[in-house]
Amino acid sequence: MVYILIAILIFGVLIGLHEFGHFAVAKACGVRVNEFSIGMGPLNFQKTKGETDYSLRLLPIGGYCAMEGEDEDSDDPRALNVQPFWKQFLIFVAGAAMNFLTGFAILLCLYAGAAGFYTTNIVELNPAFPNQGEDGVMVGDEIYKINGERIYLRGDVSTILEYKSRGDTMEMVVKRDGQKLTRTLTMQTYTDENGQEYRAYGFTFGSIVEATPMLKLKYSWYNAIDYVRLVRLSLQMLITGAAGVNDLSGPVGIVSTISEMGQETEAEAGFAAALENVLFFGALIAVNLAVMNLLPLPALDGGKILILVLDAIGMLLFKRRIPEKFETVVNAAGFVALMGLMLFVTFNDVVKLL
Repeated sequence: MVYILIAILIFGVLIGLHEFGHFAVAKACGVRVNEFSIGMGPLNFQKTKGETDYSLRLLPIGGYCAMEGEDEDSDDPRALNVQPFWKQFLIFVAGAAMNFLTGFAILLCLYAGAAGFYTTNIVELNPAFPNQGEDGVMVGDEIYKINGERIYLRGDVSTILEYKSRGDTMEMVVKRDGQKLTRTLTMQTYTDENGQEYRAYGFTFGSIVEATPMLKLKYSWYNAIDYVRLVRLSLQMLITGAAGVNDLSGPVGIVSTISEMGQETEAEAGFAAALENVLFFGALIAVNLAVMNLLPLPALDGGKILILVLDAIGMLLFKRRIPEKFETVVNAAGFVALMGLMLFVTFNDVVKLL
């Protein structure tokens, strides 16, 4: 039960921080904010300060920032719809930026106590490895790319080989003495110490370096960027058909995953380790929310940014804005489609649990 509550709290905090991002930048840009709410649903408490109602609502599942001129045009000189392009752009992107920074901050806190980090340097080659030497791969080489994808962390190697497999062959870029060298490797059949044959590329990687403050910052950033890529690769799989809609998880599925992960880790390594894993997952969710919100789809911040850009192009080229009715219809249709997808995913999550 405790992990379910932690998962719900994570969702509530992330959505609340997303809306606070919009709120803070809107205030900084001089846009009128009519209401800023923590939570959703029935009103528990409200206090008016200046022009803004600050609300606390019953359901701890996020919040919202209601700006003048956000949903319909307003003649108020401080309304969102009359602000210049750059102000509107900053306000729309602020929520996703806040989620990304939250994920980065969580990772930075988790890495604060780290004693060392694994590198992506090759530490050993199988004696039978066929690509050894200056024209091949050498001990000490840093794995820089695999199959066109940048390698930031030690775990990226297996992730990229899973998501962007090329059968028994991979193209690997290594860094050696400041140079980037491209190598093509093929899986070979090797024999272990017990005489058993196995298939592998034939190299071992991952030396350990001391975790200095700069390295903690660097690896926190790398991990956050890694999460962005994980979302991109998952979307690519969805678009290409490598993954289906049934593979998607909504809030119910994510809460269930966090709960199972927490319980399993606690049984094996204790509550502290379980909480650490849950927080890593929370950082992934934060970055995931940032990326998904910037997709150019109606009803999302990315959709608003797309309309804003198209509107700016229309004014520049044709001296005409996108009609408000068109924007309203598109956003309404997008919202209905998004809610339909969320209902389907939630139903699917419940079926999986049952």
